[in-house]
Amino acid sequence: MNSDFENLNACSKNERLSALQSLINKETEKPVFRDNDANNHIHTIYSFSPYSPTKAAYMAYSAGLTSAGIMDHDSLSGAEEFKAAAKILGLGYTCGVEVRAKFKKGFGKINHPDQPDCVYMSAHGVPAQSIKPLNDYLAFYRKKRYERDAKMCELITEKYGKFGITLDFKKDVYPLSCAAEGGSITERHLLYALSKKLADRFGRTDELLNFLTDDLKLSVSDKIKGYLTDDANPHFLYDLLGVLKADTKFFYINADEEMPDCAEFVKIAKSYGAIPAYAYLGDVGDSVTGDKKAQKFEDDFLPELMEELKKTGFLAVAYMPTRNTKAQLDRIIGFCREYEFFQISGEDVNSPRQKFACAALANPEYSHLITSTWALIGHEAISSEKGLDYGMFSGKSVKETPDLYERIKKFAEIGRNTVKK
Repeated sequence: MNSDFENLNACSKNERLSALQSLINKETEKPVFRDNDANNHIHTIYSFSPYSPTKAAYMAYSAGLTSAGIMDHDSLSGAEEFKAAAKILGLGYTCGVEVRAKFKKGFGKINHPDQPDCVYMSAHGVPAQSIKPLNDYLAFYRKKRYERDAKMCELITEKYGKFGITLDFKKDVYPLSCAAEGGSITERHLLYALSKKLADRFGRTDELLNFLTDDLKLSVSDKIKGYLTDDANPHFLYDLLGVLKADTKFFYINADEEMPDCAEFVKIAKSYGAIPAYAYLGDVGDSVTGDKKAQKFEDDFLPELMEELKKTGFLAVAYMPTRNTKAQLDRIIGFCREYEFFQISGEDVNSPRQKFACAALANPEYSHLITSTWALIGHEAISSEKGLDYGMFSGKSVKETPDLYERIKKFAEIGRNTVKK
C-alpha cells in the first residue's frame, strides 16, 4: 500500500498532513465529485474512529464529497488539523462538537439509547477563534468522562474476570485514545479494548463464536460469523465491537457530572458563534440500514419535544437521511419548517464499514440539505474572518435578512465562494 496513504494515520499531526500533501502532489486523477452530497458528522481519533482528522478529510474527498465536517464527542482537538487537511484537498469544511446534555423535561428516553432525561446534541460551525475556548470549556467534561470510563472498566472486569479477561482503564483503554491530546474516551473505546482482549484469547475461531453465543448469550448473524472467522478481514475488531455493543447494560453507568445542562450548553454554543442543533434519531422498527435493533425513541412525543427545543433556544435540527424512513424524514422536515429550525445533514461515521457518501441526498426532496451545508460553511468562514457578529444567526444577520430561507441562500453563496478562493 502507498506509504503516504498509510501515513495519513501516522502518530503526529505534522506527519499526517505532510503525507496528505505528498499524496495530493502525486495525484494523477481526481475523484468523481458529488455536488449533491454532504457529510457534517465525521468522527475522528479524537473521539472514536479509525480515521485521523487528516485521513477523515481524505476519505471524504476520495468518496467524491466537495465538503466535509468533523464532529467528535466532547472535543474539538482535531478541528485545526481537519481544517488544514480540507484546505489541502480543496474541500469546504465545517467544525463541530457532539455532547450529551441533561434535558429533564419528563420525556424519559429521548435520543440516547442508554440513559433517560438527556439528549445528544451538537454545536455546528464553530468559528476559528472559538475552537480553543470552547474546547477548554469541554475539558472538565472530558475529565469526568475518563473517571466514569475507569469505573465501567471495573464492571466489565467483574463480568469477564471469571473467563480470565480483565480490562484496565489506564493500561488497556487510555492508550487507544487521543486523550493525552485533548481527545475523549467513549464507551466504544472500552468495547474496542475488550475486543482486542477477546482476539488475543480466541483469535478468529469457532471458539470465539461459541464464547459469544454460549457464554455471553449474544446473537451473532451468519454474516457476522463469517466476518469474525475470516483471517483476511481488515475490520475484524470493529465487527467484534459491533457484536459486544448489543450488551452494554451490565457496565453502563449513567453519566451525570460529565454532562452540561442543555440550556446552559445552548447558551455557551451561541456565545462562541456556533449553531446548537438537536440530533434527531427516530424510532427504529425495521432498521433502514439493517444495523439497529427495534427501539422507541422520540417519535411518540416529537411535537412536544420540538416545542421544548425551541423554548430552550436550539437553532437547528440535525438528522441522517439514510437512518430513517421517508415518513420519518417527511415528519421531521415538517417540524423543522414549522419551528424554523435550520436543517443539517450528517451521516455518523465512526467505523470503517460506514460510507462517507450519502446516496439519499441525490433525491431532490433533500436538496435543501446541500444548500444548508454550504450555508454552514459560509457561516463558519465569515464568522472566522470578520467576527461573530457576522454569523448566520447573529442579530445583525437576522435584522438584515429576517427570512431564514433567504438567509440560508445568502450564506450558502458565501460558503461556495469561500472554497473557490
